[in-house]
Amino acid sequence: MGIADQAIRDDEANALFSGLEEVPGLLLAVSGGSDSTALLLLAARWARRLKKRRKRSPKLLAVTVDHGLRSESAREAKAVGRLARRLGVRHAVVRWRDAKPKTGLQEAARHARYRLLAQAAVRAGCEHVLTAHTLDDQAETVLFRLARGSGLTGLAGMAHALPIPIGEESAVFLVRPLLGVAKVRLVATLRGARVTHSEDPSNRDPRFARTRIRLLLAQLAQEGLDARAIARLAARMRRAETTIEFAVAAARDALAPRPWQSPVVFDAMRFNDLPAEVGLRLLGRAVAHVGNEGPVELGKLELLYEALRKARVPLRRTLAGALVAAGGGRIVVERAPSRRQAGGRSGNRRFTK
Repeated sequence: MGIADQAIRDDEANALFSGLEEVPGLLLAVSGGSDSTALLLLAARWARRLKKRRKRSPKLLAVTVDHGLRSESAREAKAVGRLARRLGVRHAVVRWRDAKPKTGLQEAARHARYRLLAQAAVRAGCEHVLTAHTLDDQAETVLFRLARGSGLTGLAGMAHALPIPIGEESAVFLVRPLLGVAKVRLVATLRGARVTHSEDPSNRDPRFARTRIRLLLAQLAQEGLDARAIARLAARMRRAETTIEFAVAAARDALAPRPWQSPVVFDAMRFNDLPAEVGLRLLGRAVAHVGNEGPVELGKLELLYEALRKARVPLRRTLAGALVAAGGGRIVVERAPSRRQAGGRSGNRRFTK
């Protein structure tokens, strides 16, 4: 058996949870599948060792989100509860009671899961939510986003840690301690501890894109493009992403220092001198800041950016609720008029879309 197939050692687990030793409590997202069950087992063992050494450790709370999509989900939640009690970890079940959409069900369930986990963390006094995303999940995410035309930000994959906003001024932190661990090692860890786990049949359902990408990943691995290679690409993309964001912040301070109001105004010559990726992102920040129609689509933003770069006459375009006008040596980004006004009620202004 190679290292890739071995159970997680204690010293490895200590490294996985490094930096969390001093927090008061950790919420563990445990569905009952192999990955999250391994997270529960590893975290419980780690906390127990930590308490022996330091007389204290973070209090653990395992939370299972029951989406109510399968008849087996209640039984699986009870199984998680039994294992948690055996490991000395508190357990709670939260339920997704909202109406279920007819399309985009997995995406809606994912958003609901994070919202419910964050709310449970706040109630329990935990500032950190730990999920069991693995190296394999990271590779699948990169391929999924690549297939959907994502830019550099999306190809950087999932972050090890990021905030989940709760209300307007507070947040809990989502942490993925197993993001560099292959799924096969988690399964080996459970097998070595004689711990069973459930299997969600939707993970094998070809109707879902994630399942099809999982099958594709197995084929790519035969050509040398395995999960570790794709995750390495994501890490390099994230490194480049950090550099570009630094440049975008510097460009924003130089061309239009904060605080931004509406309109946001850029000097056209200085804007056009920016590297393309920096200018594109700066324009996207301005559109997102003043617009009111949700996220800015990358493809549409790219078309607008190219139009601005090539414009030789005054130009007016709308995107995501923002009106972008170029002329007189300036680029002005302001809130677009309502569609009712733009459609002619005001009678004196027309905009090119």
